[in-house]
Amino acid sequence: MLTTGLFVVAVLLTWPVPRLLPSLTDLERVPGPALLLWQAISLSAIFASVCLAPLAILQLVRDGRQIPAPAANVPLLLLGLVISSLIVARLLLQGHRIGRDLRVARRKHAELVDLLGDPPEGASYDSITVLAHPTPTAYCIPGKRRRVVLTDSTIRALPAEQLGGVLAHERAHLRLRHDLVLEFFTVLHTAVPRVIRSDRGIQEVRLLIELLADRAACRSVGPVAVARALVQLSGGAHPDATLGVTGASAVRRMELLADNGPHRMLSASVLAAAAFVVLATGIIAWGALLMG
Repeated sequence: MLTTGLFVVAVLLTWPVPRLLPSLTDLERVPGPALLLWQAISLSAIFASVCLAPLAILQLVRDGRQIPAPAANVPLLLLGLVISSLIVARLLLQGHRIGRDLRVARRKHAELVDLLGDPPEGASYDSITVLAHPTPTAYCIPGKRRRVVLTDSTIRALPAEQLGGVLAHERAHLRLRHDLVLEFFTVLHTAVPRVIRSDRGIQEVRLLIELLADRAACRSVGPVAVARALVQLSGGAHPDATLGVTGASAVRRMELLADNGPHRMLSASVLAAAAFVVLATGIIAWGALLMG
């Protein structure tokens, strides 16, 4: 019975939940707890999927509540471990591929920026690289050779306050290692077979990451300056391996800029939901192991 429950949990957290959760737009008011909820759902789905085959086979061969000796059921034990290992191996392979591709792309782009970019003029804008380009654009390159990149038209188009907000946004991405958060979810997203994969989930995660950086910028210069900077940079783009201020859902982000309340009850509810997902999945798996 509990093994069936674990199967239901794995299916729910892999298929309908990533499609339905983005519809709860109030979660975007608390992007930090919302990201933790997404992580809890993703990790619980993986845990349930990995445990499912061994526990199902255990349920098949056990007599009552006694756990059978592994040596007496070697072929079925190996079958369960092979199935679970395939899931883990796919995750590890996707992690290696995506991590390698991202790092290669960032290294190459950093080398190109170093070749074409110039140091900024003025001490107030140190630690950034300036590219000559007619479109106002701002983004950051994560990794070992991390830096913030602006076009010269960005510096000309934005007043000092708005430019400060853009820099605060990009530096928040780098400081909080949002690249690793997005990489984690990208690995999980691409590891799921395409036929059941939902793009809504990864799009919502990208939005939540941008909202976190927007809040850091608002704490630095205020929401009005950040909103005006978003409008000025709306025509810009950035390479896929980087993080840019003109990221996902700029219109929705501007709607949420003025909503800087703590939302303590909502945050507590979301965090409680994340803890419930993790604990419930673990308890079902543990119960299936002990009781069948």
